[in-house]
Amino acid sequence: MFIAKVIGNVVSTQKNARFRGMKLLLIQPYITKEGRLQISGSSVVAVDSVGAGVGECVLFTQGSSARLTPATKDAPVDAVIVGIIDAVEVEGAVLEKP
Repeated sequence: MFIAKVIGNVVSTQKNARFRGMKLLLIQPYITKEGRLQISGSSVVAVDSVGAGVGECVLFTQGSSARLTPATKDAPVDAVIVGIIDAVEVEGAVLEKP
């Protein structure tokens, strides 16, 4: 699993039938560096399986694991949001969410 921030919505009127009814969000992955969460890499489009919204810090998974949720089973999905983060703690210190 990875940490990311939801930075936007993705709207697609023409899409694979397996995506109908799925909410797509644009997320920005993060890493921990120098005791903070910092931007890492490119943005990713992910299926929202937990009701996340723009500005929230989330957990997501990629690859074949993304197709294991009830919402994404047998869908051509590469990334899915599986949790909304309340806090991140590293070595006893709570990190600020970006």
